[in-house]
Amino acid sequence: MQQAIQSPIDDSLSGAREVAERLGARLRAAVRGRDEVVELVLVALLSDGHVLLEDYPGSGKTTLARALGNALEEGDGTSGVPAFRRIQFTPDLLPSDITGTNIFDVETSRFAFRRGPVFAHIVLADEINRTSPKVQAAMLEAMAEKQVTVDNQSYLLDDLFFVIATQNPLDLAGTYPLPTPQLDRFLFKIEMKHIARASELEVLDQYPRASLEVARDHPGVTRTEILAARRQTRGAVYVAPVVKEALVDLARLLRSDSRVLQGASTRALVLMLPALQARAVIHGRDFVSPEDIAALAPYVFKHRLECAPGVEDVDALIEEATAVEVEKLARASLRRG
Repeated sequence: MQQAIQSPIDDSLSGAREVAERLGARLRAAVRGRDEVVELVLVALLSDGHVLLEDYPGSGKTTLARALGNALEEGDGTSGVPAFRRIQFTPDLLPSDITGTNIFDVETSRFAFRRGPVFAHIVLADEINRTSPKVQAAMLEAMAEKQVTVDNQSYLLDDLFFVIATQNPLDLAGTYPLPTPQLDRFLFKIEMKHIARASELEVLDQYPRASLEVARDHPGVTRTEILAARRQTRGAVYVAPVVKEALVDLARLLRSDSRVLQGASTRALVLMLPALQARAVIHGRDFVSPEDIAALAPYVFKHRLECAPGVEDVDALIEEATAVEVEKLARASLRRG
């Protein structure tokens, strides 16, 4: 069965898929009953995007982010860059608390830059909507440009830099809603619902071992392997011209809908292309198919749409528009010629 799944994929993509499978096994061991969420996080990681996880406390958001950070093996990256850092966002947080600051060195009589926790391969931005807009703006630059600016001096972040942010929509007291530009920087916004009964029993059955301890039974990955998987995915997965046309038409269809006040940006379509490629690799294909668009569209577009008052079922709106374009692609040739 395993061979049948992998047979359509190009040899140049076997390494990327093996990395995704290794990571997926580790994350699923840490967070039970969330296979779809794990897949979306892997897609975002391979496509160099960022993820916003949203739902109630105790749903596994932080555990998932920690499991991903712990899966990255130390000692394989730029000097002094840790594999994982967690930033707890609070109302009194300052931009320098995450980016770093210049410290005066008495011995040299010079200022030296001390890097903040944002200088890591995997960053967990916990409860990001609890901090002020000024701190959110500092995170925006890091996510958008992979750099931070302190005292008019820019410092580059690592190529792997990947943000998993969490927020709890049920506890609105003392929160600052993320502005549209920052929401647009997140490739996916994922709502984590309650897991199934059988999965909850699995969580209890593994007691007294902690979830992250169980995950360590599975092998991790290195920074080099992830970056190589990104390059392989972008270079070897074919995106047919009709797929690009379908994405543009889908965005325009949503923008023209009377229920939508503001549609998705062109940036969203650009970010979606490598995400579609990454999902194709995970599912053993070297080309993007209509099912990739149908699977990712709700997570790419939902947080980018501003709908008219009274519109509650945004998922149905997106699904309706997506079905039109997927139907067109069903009759097209999507493989490399």
